[in-house]
Amino acid sequence: MQIIENDKIKEKVFIKKLENGLTIMVIPKKSVDKKYIIWGVNYGSVDNHFLVNGEEVIVPDGIAHYLEHKMFEQRNGKNSLDVLTALGVDANAYTTNNYTAYLYECTDNFYEALDEFMDYVQNPYYTDENVEKERGIIEQEIMMYEDYPDWAMYMNAIKLMYHNNPIKIDIAGTKETIAKIGKEELYKVYNNFYVPENMAIVFCGDINEKEIFEELEKRIVIKANPNEVKRILADEPEDIVEKRKEISMDISMPIFTIAYKDKIHDNKEMIKRDLAIQIIIQIVMGTSSNLYKRLYEDGLIFSDFSYDYEFARNYAHVYMQGQTFEVEKVINEIKNEFDFFINQGISEEDFDRIKRKIYGDFVRAFNDVASIGNSFINKYFKGNNLFDYIEEFEALSKEYTEDVLKDVFKEDKKVISIVNPLENEEDVSE
Repeated sequence: MQIIENDKIKEKVFIKKLENGLTIMVIPKKSVDKKYIIWGVNYGSVDNHFLVNGEEVIVPDGIAHYLEHKMFEQRNGKNSLDVLTALGVDANAYTTNNYTAYLYECTDNFYEALDEFMDYVQNPYYTDENVEKERGIIEQEIMMYEDYPDWAMYMNAIKLMYHNNPIKIDIAGTKETIAKIGKEELYKVYNNFYVPENMAIVFCGDINEKEIFEELEKRIVIKANPNEVKRILADEPEDIVEKRKEISMDISMPIFTIAYKDKIHDNKEMIKRDLAIQIIIQIVMGTSSNLYKRLYEDGLIFSDFSYDYEFARNYAHVYMQGQTFEVEKVINEIKNEFDFFINQGISEEDFDRIKRKIYGDFVRAFNDVASIGNSFINKYFKGNNLFDYIEEFEALSKEYTEDVLKDVFKEDKKVISIVNPLENEEDVSE
C-alpha cells in the first residue's frame, strides 16, 4: 500500500493496486459524517474507435452513455438505483468525454449499499428487450439537450475548434447513432473496458483505511482482461475549423462563449497550465477585476462569467461563457483586456492575491467528500494525483503564468459561439 501525504493541507491518500490491476484510493476524513464512494471506468464518449487483439472496432457514438444507463438493470428484475435509494443513499452515475463514473453518498447503511453497488457494476445484464426499452428514454434526453441553449452554445464552440476529434460528438450521441446500439455492442465495450486495469475506486469518509480496503477487496469478482485493447486517436490539426457561429433559440438575453484551442502537453505541464489559466481568467475577468466591475456598473453584464480549462489525452481548450444584451461590445472589451495584460504583464500584487484566493478555494474543497472523490477520479484518469496540483501550485510563478497567457490566448486559436434570442413576429415582418 502506498501512502501519499500532503503536510500543507494535512491530508493523505492510501493507494493500493490489486493483483487484477484495479486501483483503490482511500482518503480518510475523520471529522465528517458522510461517506462517498466513486467507481470510475477509463472509458468515455470519445472512445469509439479501438483495436481488440489487432482487430479494428468502431462502436456507435453515444455508447458509453447508453451503457451507463443500462448498468442499473439487474437479472433479478430490480433496478439497482431504486435499491440504493430505498437504503437512504444518494446514488448516481455520469458519463464524460473521457470516463464513466458510478457513485453514492450516505451517512448510514454504507455496507448494505456497497453490496448492491459492487454487484451491479460487476454484473451487467443486457437483453434485446431492456436495451430497446432504454432507447426512447435516451432519445428524450438527447432532444432535451438539443433545446438547452447553454449546451448548444458549448457544442458549437467545440465544433468550431476541432476538425476530427470525437469530442465534437455529443456525449449522448444522436437518435441515428443510438439506433445502432444493441446488446452485442454493449457487451463488447463492457468486456474490453470495464476491466480492473482500466478502473479505479475512490473512497472518502470516516472509516479506517485498512477496513475499507478489506471490504472492497472481498467484493471484487471481475478478472483482468485477457484481450489486448488499444485506443485509436483521431489525427487533429492544431488550427481551428472556423472563427465564429451564431444561432437563435428561445432565450431572453444573448449568451456567448469565447474559447481557445490549446496544444497537448505532458501531465505535469497540463497541471501547471490548468492552474495558470485559473489565475489568468480571474485576474482578467473575475468578479474582482477592473473589467468585471466596469461592465457590471455599465449594465453590460448581470452575472459572473463561467470558465473552465478542459484537457485529456487528446485535446485541450479553455472556454469562457457569459450573457449580455451587448454581445459585440462585451466580446470586444474582453479582447482588449486580454491584449492589455499580454502587452503589459500581470502585476505581482494581482498575481499573489488571486493565487492566495484560488489556493484557499482548493483547501476548502477538501471539506466536501463528494468534491474530493470526484476530483481524485478525474485527475487519476488524466495520469496525475490531486496532491500534484498543490505541489505545482506552490511553485507556480508570475513569469510562467505570463508565458501561458501569451501562448494560449491567441487570436488565431480563438472561436466565438453565440446564441441570440429568437426574433418575434413583429421583428420578422419588418
